[in-house]
Amino acid sequence: MPTSPARTTSRMPNPMRFVPNMAAAAQALHGVVDTGVLPDTTVKLMCLRVGQLLGSDYFTVRDTADLENSGETPERIAAVADWRAATCLTDAERVALKLVDAVHTPNPDGERVSDELYAEASAHYDDEAMWSLVLVIGHMGFFAPAALIAKPIPGMPPGQNYRD
Repeated sequence: MPTSPARTTSRMPNPMRFVPNMAAAAQALHGVVDTGVLPDTTVKLMCLRVGQLLGSDYFTVRDTADLENSGETPERIAAVADWRAATCLTDAERVALKLVDAVHTPNPDGERVSDELYAEASAHYDDEAMWSLVLVIGHMGFFAPAALIAKPIPGMPPGQNYRD
């Protein structure tokens, strides 16, 4: 399969030029996620998993770097791709990743988040933490179209990762 060279520019310009209120929306979404209800590591692992499922270089590069910068081991970062078999992740982290997978992948046999999965997650997380899990997944969903359509430059800081 042919590979394309690394992008040096995004497909689209910085959205702030066209939708200035997006900065306030993004800040509000980040505030909803950064409540301290969930361990920061769990949030970062979930974000990395969303990036993997979407096939987004931007998300996977950014979230891998976030995990590295927070002191996560290469073993635990790599384990996100195969979280079901990963012995270095906690049960609570695995169920959070299971929710990410359930929301982001179709289930031909029924609903994506079954009562059984909900019960498994609620055994590890109280109601406030469950809502935080929902909001982390939603937060990533908000930014997914920009990552996939605009293709910001992986590894570049926000605001510098779009062409202008």
